[in-house]
Amino acid sequence: MPKLKVAILAGLATLGTSLLSACSPVAAVNLLVPRSGYDVHDGLAYGPDPRHKLAVYVPQGLKAPGPVLLFFYGGAWSSGDRNQYLAFGQSFASKGIVTVVADYRLYPQVKYPAFAQDAAQALAWVHAYAGEHGGDPARIFVSGHSAGAYNAVMLASEPKFIEAAGGKMAWMRGVIGIAGPYDTLPFTESNYIDMFHGANNPDSMPINHVDGKRPPMLLATGTDDTTVRPGNSDRMAAKLKAQGSSAEVIKYPGVGHVGIILSLAPGFRGKTTLREDMLRFIQSH
Repeated sequence: MPKLKVAILAGLATLGTSLLSACSPVAAVNLLVPRSGYDVHDGLAYGPDPRHKLAVYVPQGLKAPGPVLLFFYGGAWSSGDRNQYLAFGQSFASKGIVTVVADYRLYPQVKYPAFAQDAAQALAWVHAYAGEHGGDPARIFVSGHSAGAYNAVMLASEPKFIEAAGGKMAWMRGVIGIAGPYDTLPFTESNYIDMFHGANNPDSMPINHVDGKRPPMLLATGTDDTTVRPGNSDRMAAKLKAQGSSAEVIKYPGVGHVGIILSLAPGFRGKTTLREDMLRFIQSH
């Protein structure tokens, strides 16, 4: 096991760090993930598109409906797959939380605001069907890493997305953003400029949609994240607090953009207290 962990770390070290795309190596960590203690219901459709699929991780032995955690992965809104995130599902299903990992449509098939619209559809599905998988629809939390954190936080910042899907902002008991770009304009890379309809489109940033009280948020980041700067979390939290919302920022010293999400996986959990901090947040709300 130590040799495998070292090999995975060496592979991660060779990967590039272009904006928001550095989260795909999490797939390699699936090799370390226990397969017991939970059941996986995969390929469930929450919408008509082939990318509208999700996987539900159900803890075995639930005595009563458990809290639900809906997760969106990163990948620059242009890559990623729910099956790469077995480690995330196991991390929280092993703690009695019904965990949902959702795919969503990607660029260039779609552009903003399709990512947030898909997030809203996924949340509507979770609210409707959580009870069939041992979850409590009154205790839904939404989370994401990197581009996925943007999806989660945008969903909680702009009410029109969930309302268009037939839902309510109150469905979200809390939101956990991990290393997300909430206030990162201007874009300088051509794909992002195209994806978000301009280099400096204020409508594309979650921070600009907070004009009232929003669900409580935990915004986690690493001090060494050069892909999505920690200031995104600071500014987002300040805006939320100014509007009367609860917001907490946690910064993990010496942790980068990939390391923060890896710290939820077996073999890497000693790198940060992210898992414990997320569990505390869920339990407290």
